[in-house]
Amino acid sequence: MAKLLLNADVGESYGAWRMGNDPAVMPVLDLANIACGFHASDPDIMRATVRLAVENQVTIGAHPAYPDLVGFGRRSMACSPAQVENLVLYQVGALAAMCRAEGATLHYVKPHGALYNDMATDHGLLAAVMRGVSAFGGHLVLMVPATPDPEPVRALARNYGLQLWFEVFADRAYHQDGRLVSRSTEGAVHHDQQVIVEQALCFAEGRAIPSIEGSALVLQADTLCVHGDNEASIQAARAIRNALGRRAG
Repeated sequence: MAKLLLNADVGESYGAWRMGNDPAVMPVLDLANIACGFHASDPDIMRATVRLAVENQVTIGAHPAYPDLVGFGRRSMACSPAQVENLVLYQVGALAAMCRAEGATLHYVKPHGALYNDMATDHGLLAAVMRGVSAFGGHLVLMVPATPDPEPVRALARNYGLQLWFEVFADRAYHQDGRLVSRSTEGAVHHDQQVIVEQALCFAEGRAIPSIEGSALVLQADTLCVHGDNEASIQAARAIRNALGRRAG
């Protein structure tokens, strides 16, 4: 059974507006993807979230996005490769400064929302993201979507001296080619906790899950994304943690 690191997107509040329950989900996590100000968060929230991760001994990652506060980073934007490289570098640097202030270390980068989805289908854009991460420092790991054939992405990462973590989702439906089903499609997000936990166990044990087209899909992964934006999702995250722990034991 593979050791799946649990990650979640955190620090996504902004000013007086609150998103998620970071104090409740943080103890469940191995990895914290902290928003960097472009789709959510601000300097106060960034630093407070870094401090919360340190208190819970959770590994810290940057969660950069397109510059889209209004759309929460979920809208594709016509950014050039050079702009993508620089906006990734800018956001990573901002979070690294907050880590330094709290005596913490930035370990990895996970792009957010539309940027994450766009780079999965556009290797020119993915290369731009990799250049931004590499420009900051090759010690950072880049988190990317798991795919049935990871070798092309691995080969691209080798060009920039980057290590990769492949990510899967327990509460999302997949197409047969390994792409996530769009949130706008009915059935794209699983809500039944039993279904979510079973999908997490399938990934951990290397078993197939059913794609939305009905075919079997096997994805090899290093990390699994959970959510903490409501009480049901937090309970699901805890159930996944418990189920993976029991099965590993």
